[in-house]
Amino acid sequence: MKCIIVEDQQPAQRILKKYIQDIESLTLAGTFGDAIQAMNFLQKESVDLIFLDINLPKLSGISFLKSLSSRPQVIMTTAHSEYALDGYELDVVDYVLKPFSFERFVKAVGKVRRNTAVEGEYKNHPKTEHFIKIGYEHVRLGFEDIIYLAADGDYCDVFLVEKKYVSSEPMKKWLELLNQADFYRIHKSFVVNISKITKLSGNQVHLIGDTVLPIGRTYREDFMEKFLK
Repeated sequence: MKCIIVEDQQPAQRILKKYIQDIESLTLAGTFGDAIQAMNFLQKESVDLIFLDINLPKLSGISFLKSLSSRPQVIMTTAHSEYALDGYELDVVDYVLKPFSFERFVKAVGKVRRNTAVEGEYKNHPKTEHFIKIGYEHVRLGFEDIIYLAADGDYCDVFLVEKKYVSSEPMKKWLELLNQADFYRIHKSFVVNISKITKLSGNQVHLIGDTVLPIGRTYREDFMEKFLK
């Protein structure tokens, strides 16, 4: 795996370089003292993994990570545990507190190898659940329980049989998470679980629980072809 280090402290850089050198599956492509340098590198080169510090000059590791449109896998390395929740929300592979041992480093890299191994099989084994943030908690949500989703600006309302969750993630993110074989966008504001449809009537979709949603004109032809084939 091709990786880079984004770390401004020289001692931490030396430790990471030594640990990376000791793992045959890792190839170090560059070491950067701030996120701007790393960002410029990633505009020209692609990597599989980033070892990313959080407290960086010019731009924090969290802000850097949020700015990446195509995000490699990331292991956060930091002395501050209070950023763990931010890392979790950004789907980092692991969150390693400094100072860390070689054994802890190997454990984190082991998670990356497992993730990389199944990446090519994602279409055949799609994700079936997701944790959504509700206040200060993260709630596990099984996709099979979703009836439909409704876009609400930068948020998304997720409707289940007896409850509704307000997700801070936009519809675009949910479309990336959901299996397209099970969910379909019928309107710019609505995505439905196909298994929850009870009938179609004109330009309307009827779902379990007596929910009725409109089919957008630009989505109708593709949806009808998919649903009725």
